[in-house]
Amino acid sequence: MFDYLFSSSAWLSGLLIFCLRVSDMTLDTLRMLFVVRGRKAIAWTLGFFQAAIFVIAITRVLSNLSNPLMVLGYAAGFATGNVVGMLIEERLAIGHIHLRIISPRRGAAMATLLRNEGYGVTEIPARGKDGMVSLLSVSVLRKDVDHVESLVHATDPEAFMTSEDMRPVRHGYWRA
Repeated sequence: MFDYLFSSSAWLSGLLIFCLRVSDMTLDTLRMLFVVRGRKAIAWTLGFFQAAIFVIAITRVLSNLSNPLMVLGYAAGFATGNVVGMLIEERLAIGHIHLRIISPRRGAAMATLLRNEGYGVTEIPARGKDGMVSLLSVSVLRKDVDHVESLVHATDPEAFMTSEDMRPVRHGYWRA
């Protein structure tokens, strides 16, 4: 068996399983993110291909447990596929983000700037630890978050900003 580990077929089998698992888990990660965002057709399609690849990979591994490289490829592909799926989803930037921006001094100026840039902003007066602050509520496309963050930082470097994924229920004002 030890000699078998030095054969090219053992390594190719392990590499094949690794590639299948990376593909499988990448699709699985993307599928789950589309499920959360309510994108049924895309989630179904990704799930179909993910399941098919999984069945092929697990069948090959279970039929050849004497090759530890296949088990190693399976585990490494699982871990790598999760990360690859997250990186792809991050690049796609699909969906909406709700931003809460707290500014102790420049809230009105920031709201005006964001509105001039085409974003819908709701201003809410609030009380912080040291007195009154402006709480701005802004819902943006995920691909616009970095731009909004740079605008906020340029206007008020001390502003506090949080974000959370959201799924719109009813459309109000959205940047075109």
